[in-house]
Amino acid sequence: MSDSKRKEVFHIVEREGYDPIWTRVGIAFVNRDDSLNLYLDLMPMNGRLHVREPRPRKTKENAV
Repeated sequence: MSDSKRKEVFHIVEREGYDPIWTRVGIAFVNRDDSLNLYLDLMPMNGRLHVREPRPRKTKENAV
């Protein structure tokens, strides 16, 4: 499966007066019909999930 079809799934906790906390909870794959298959490592208590394109992984070569 192509990496362009892979997405990352996050749970975001937002609390008043604090920065949001992002936790990666799984991955998703885009199907031919643009639907998503989610593979979750855990399920958030509030049921909210955020799916986005993966960021490039940091390596020694591209670290600043």
